[in-house]
Amino acid sequence: MPELPEVEAARRAIEEHCIGKKIVKSIIADDNKVIDGVSASDFEASVLGKTILSAHRKGKNLWLRLDSPPFPSFQFGMTGAIYIKGVAVTQYKRSAVKDTDEWPSKYSKFFVELDDGLELSFTDKRRFAKVRLLNDPTSVPPISELGPDALLEPMTVDEFTDSLSKKKITIKALLLDQSYISGIGNWIADEVLYQAKIHPLQTAASLSKKSCATLLKCIKEVIEKALEVGADSSQFPSNWIFHSREKKPGKAFVDGKKIDFITAGGRTTAYVPELQKLNGVQAAKAVGKPRKQVPKGEDSKDDDKYNSGDESESDGEEIAENVKSKKRQKLGGQVKQPSSRKRKSKESDTEDDDGGNDDDGSGSDDNAEEAPKTKSGKVTKNKQAKAVTTSKEKVISQKVKPSKKKAK
Repeated sequence: MPELPEVEAARRAIEEHCIGKKIVKSIIADDNKVIDGVSASDFEASVLGKTILSAHRKGKNLWLRLDSPPFPSFQFGMTGAIYIKGVAVTQYKRSAVKDTDEWPSKYSKFFVELDDGLELSFTDKRRFAKVRLLNDPTSVPPISELGPDALLEPMTVDEFTDSLSKKKITIKALLLDQSYISGIGNWIADEVLYQAKIHPLQTAASLSKKSCATLLKCIKEVIEKALEVGADSSQFPSNWIFHSREKKPGKAFVDGKKIDFITAGGRTTAYVPELQKLNGVQAAKAVGKPRKQVPKGEDSKDDDKYNSGDESESDGEEIAENVKSKKRQKLGGQVKQPSSRKRKSKESDTEDDDGGNDDDGSGSDDNAEEAPKTKSGKVTKNKQAKAVTTSKEKVISQKVKPSKKKAK
C-alpha cells in the first residue's frame, strides 16, 4: 500500500516534469467507485485547457493546483499510483504497471496529455482509491481531517511525548491513526517500532520520554531514507524489517533474529520479540497470561499462526480432509440402513399386492435381519403360502382323476 514516501515521490515527479504545462487532452474512467462525486464527462471538461501550477501532498493524499479551480485530488487507497510516460516514478508491488502493458493502462482512472506531449496517468488496480474534483481540497475531508504530516509538520520531542502521554491505546494503532499523524501506514509503523525497539502493543501513554524521543527520530529517519532512494523498496537498507514482512511465520528473520506476526491496530504486524518487549504493567500481565493452547496434533512451530489469526494452507487442507473423512464415515454408516429399508420396502410392496401388509413402519431388528435372507434365495412367507396352496391343489387333482376312471 502506498504510504507517505511513495506518494511524496509521485508528487516530486509531477513537480519536476509537469509544472507550467497545459492539459490538452483528458480521459477520465467511467468508474463511480473511484471517480467520486462527479461524472467522467464533467471531470474531463473541467480540467481541459488548464495549466498545472503545482503539486501538493498531505499524508497519503495528493492534489494538483491548476490555474483555476476545481482541482484534481487523489486519495491513493491500496493500489493507487502515478505514472508519467517515459519517466521513472516509484513502483510498488500491488500497483506496478509494466512498460510492456497498454498505455494508458486499463487500470487508468485519470489520464491527461500535456502540451509538450508528456502523458500523466493515475491508476488503481483494486479500486479502493478516490479521485475527486474539489475547489479547495484542504478544506474538506479527507484532507481536512488529517493530523500533522509526518514529514512536513514534525512535532518536537516535548510535543510528541506530551501527546503520547494522553493516549491510552497501543502505539501501533496510534501511528496508523491518520487524524493523529498523517502519512504513516502499516509498513512504516512496523519499521519505526522495530528500529525504536518498541513493542507494537505497548500502550502509548506508558512510553518513557527516552522511548518517545527515539521513536520520533526513527520516524524521521525512515521516511527520509525511503525518499532518498525515490521510495524504491528494492533499495531500502538490507537490515530493515521491511524486507521480511511478507515472509511466512517461522521463515522470517532480520539480522538473524526471528520475526513474529501478530495483529495490532487491526493490521498484521511484524515485530522481533527478542528486541521489542512489553514494559511495565503490560510486561507483568503478559507473563501471567496463559499461553494459547495449540490444537492436539499441531506442532509448536505453528504458534505464530494462532497469534496472527491466520491458518496455513496445509492446515486448511488437513482440516478439510478430516471433515470429508468424517462425512464418508457418517455416510458409510447410513448406507446399510437405507438399503435395508429399500429391500423391506420391496417386500412390503409384494405384501401389499397380496393384501397382507402388517408392517407399521417401525423397522424392527428382526425385519432388518430378514431382508438379507430374502436376498440369499430363501422365500418370503407369502411365497411359502403360495407354494402350499399349489401343492394342495395338485393332491386334490390327483385324487379326483382316479375316481373318474372307476366311474368308467
